[in-house]
Amino acid sequence: MTIKEKQQELINEFKEIEDWDDRYAKIIKMGKELPDFNEEYRIEKNKIEGCQSQVWIHAEIKEGKVSFEADSDAMIVKGLIAMILKVYSNHKPEEILNSPPDFINEIGIDKHLSLTRKNGLGAMLKQIQMFALAYKALAK
Repeated sequence: MTIKEKQQELINEFKEIEDWDDRYAKIIKMGKELPDFNEEYRIEKNKIEGCQSQVWIHAEIKEGKVSFEADSDAMIVKGLIAMILKVYSNHKPEEILNSPPDFINEIGIDKHLSLTRKNGLGAMLKQIQMFALAYKALAK
């Protein structure tokens, strides 16, 4: 499945949920479904700067595709990172770099987050892009 298809799948899932309390519940549920985060990755270099909550993202390249793992100490943030990983994990660096996070606006998440959470979401997305850029550079 392409990144665009994954984004559309998320958009469709959230279009079925009109109430924002229910949408938040869905985001939190997605966070709870994240696989356990490997404790050895819970280090300063994997911590995202700019987030009000603590967020860690670990990335590695496997067979030319970037694989991500992440965790947060805040349920909403953990759900947001789960959405990001669902869209971008296990894709080639070029695909990640060429796929803006359209699902954020389409779902309307950006309009329903506090300023600090919105900044944190931006920092998480930026970190995903930075990993992709680094792995693309290493491939050359």
